[in-house]
Amino acid sequence: MTGRIPNMNTQSRLLLQFLDHLWIEYGLSGNTLSAYGADLRLLEARLQAMGLKLEQASEAELLDFLAHSATGSTRTAARRLASLRRFFSWLVRERLREDDPSLRLKGPRTGRHLPTTLSEIDVEALLAAPGGDTALARRDAAMLEVLYATGLRVSELVGLSWAQVNLVVGVVRIVGKGNKERLVPLGDVARDKLDEYLKFTRQDILHGRVSDALFPTTRGAAMTRQAFWHLIKRYGLKAGLRSELSPHTLRHAFATHLLNHGADLRVVQLLLGHADISTTQIYTHLARERLKVLHEQHHPRG
Repeated sequence: MTGRIPNMNTQSRLLLQFLDHLWIEYGLSGNTLSAYGADLRLLEARLQAMGLKLEQASEAELLDFLAHSATGSTRTAARRLASLRRFFSWLVRERLREDDPSLRLKGPRTGRHLPTTLSEIDVEALLAAPGGDTALARRDAAMLEVLYATGLRVSELVGLSWAQVNLVVGVVRIVGKGNKERLVPLGDVARDKLDEYLKFTRQDILHGRVSDALFPTTRGAAMTRQAFWHLIKRYGLKAGLRSELSPHTLRHAFATHLLNHGADLRVVQLLLGHADISTTQIYTHLARERLKVLHEQHHPRG
């Protein structure tokens, strides 16, 4: 993560791993990552004075930290709470602790942040960006089509094996967070693109090697999340998109476009693999914002 977050030497290895996770999975900006890092370093310093490690904080210690680090700014307090929730939730998912001490913490109400997404025209431009007729360009095109068609997390996409794909039925079988399994439809375009890739491209990349990875690199290994993050950034620039792209941007677009076209929120929740529907509800805000913009642009009295 060199160059993305200042004051790297002041951060523990665990904290760097967490910030790497946020950057790779969610494509958060350098400013946001710096703010999260600063919040957690403050907590780390307070805990060290008590003889504790960052990952050992209790609910009472987190409450004490929030109370003593209050700045009077509602936005800062909300972000600081978000830093704690994301960090301790990540610790639980990584099995670095069993409980999440931030679950019952409450903060001030603020306007909800809407994730960055793309219009349908932007998505078409991005999907067309790989172009060319090389094996790697065809692989990349298939990956982008599958990502937009399914709304997978980047870790789920790069971790796909060929055995998880059923082209006859047109679904991929995903084992997501908490080892929960879900079946996600591919749709005709992604299924055709994937069928063509498997028949004519994958073996050209492998050069006789054996690999379980659906989208292998030229070395036969599965692509890393970091490599795919750089890949989608490159194609975003090639497509002329101004937005800061991350793999999560296409996941947001997948959900928002489904809702724009009348999909049920519960269905979108299942497809995304969200345990709680409140996580999915953010996309209804995006859909509403899009409808408002369209109304203003096209209605004679908008």
